Amino acid sequence: MKENRRFRSEERMGNYEDSANVTVGRNSVRELLASGRDIDKIFVQKGERTGSITSLIAEARSRTIPVVECEKAKLDRISNGTNHQGIAAFTAEKEYCEIDDIINYAEELGQKPLIVIADRIEDPHNLGALIRAAECAGAHGLIIPKRKGAMLTQVVSKASAGAMEHMRIAKVTNLAMTVEELKEKGLWIFAAEAGGEKFYEQDMTCPAAIVLGSEGKGVSKLLLDKCDFILSIPMYGKVNSFNVAAAAAVILCEAARQRNP
Repeated sequence: MKENRRFRSEERMGNYEDSANVTVGRNSVRELLASGRDIDKIFVQKGERTGSITSLIAEARSRTIPVVECEKAKLDRISNGTNHQGIAAFTAEKEYCEIDDIINYAEELGQKPLIVIADRIEDPHNLGALIRAAECAGAHGLIIPKRKGAMLTQVVSKASAGAMEHMRIAKVTNLAMTVEELKEKGLWIFAAEAGGEKFYEQDMTCPAAIVLGSEGKGVSKLLLDKCDFILSIPMYGKVNSFNVAAAAAVILCEAARQRNP
């Protein structure tokens, strides 16, 4: 595989300069990796392959941590003048959990699981608002992808208005495989997408996961094909859709109404 294909493009991986949870420098990143903490992404300087940085990249890949190649100027901004030595790592505002933790939490409450799956939601404000809507509607947890989506930065936390602290959030490598896993655990999968059944006519009292897609592209076709039902919100104005956080609030509140008659 060619060298330039081994790294994710920085334009596709989101903006992490809004997060204070950054560790820079080779020794500091090495200690962070050794600590076992959840790391969202690691940025490395283009062309920087000397000394210990090679082993740090290998260790990150072995733990499926996304490695993003970027220009030195970006690392200079991220490090705010600190000697970054060509590498910076970002940790989440909140520790991630496992999918089983979410399902077990619902069972502890004597409730059927209600899980939200965020498919490639890149805007941190939208992700924060989605987390707030999910928490207010009583969802038991949220699942986000390791790649192609916003991570849990300070902006997300602020946009959630504190809801992120109360929400169990799992980060997975492959959403399609995760959907199959949820089905095996007895959950029904609903996609919020155009062309489906009116959301208020669908029974959502079952163990359920609701998939919400990215701002521009909606739910990916791969995930859509794996869903059991498609939910749509009828539109009566000139604009043809809600943004993802607003759509989530509408559908999740209906799910909450059905589950709490």
